[in-house]
Amino acid sequence: MNSVKTNPVLEAIKSRRSIRKYLPDPLKQEELDAILESGAYAPSAHNDQPWHFTVIRDKALLDRISEKSKALMAEQETDWVRAMGRNRLFHVFYHAPAAVVVSMRKDALSPLVDCSAAIQNMLLAAESLDIGSCWIGLARYYFSLKEEVAALGLPEGYEPCYAVTLGYKGQRPSRALPRKAPPPRYIDR
Repeated sequence: MNSVKTNPVLEAIKSRRSIRKYLPDPLKQEELDAILESGAYAPSAHNDQPWHFTVIRDKALLDRISEKSKALMAEQETDWVRAMGRNRLFHVFYHAPAAVVVSMRKDALSPLVDCSAAIQNMLLAAESLDIGSCWIGLARYYFSLKEEVAALGLPEGYEPCYAVTLGYKGQRPSRALPRKAPPPRYIDR
């Protein structure tokens, strides 16, 4: 029996970081499959399981999505978004060898929350395998381009919500930043 101090799940939760520098090597198929399967085991409201995963390993397509996203970002009113969109060196997927587009079934009970749980499972699974990952919200700019998204071939009734980058770590951040949440309040009888 593992103690709290040596529990591998708790260790993966505490050691996971958003990785923004990747080695160019492709992931092994069994590693990628394990990460995707972990996403599929996420909890979901009414057991809807309203997610669909599209794995993109085509560098040209990842570059296209990044450029289309950045073009829209460059027009935004929010200063930091506009600056990132105009930054020639910035890549929405940080040049990761793979990205997973997570799509949600629109008629599910709580598809965004359910897909977010699936993403968190994938991030933790990746960390447990010493694989880098990053939750990518900026891909939503590309997701607003309906004709572009149609080329991804999503199932009927699904729309993309987020993406996740995956790859072998090209950086190893040292430790977590301090947590900002207030301490819990316990109510006991």
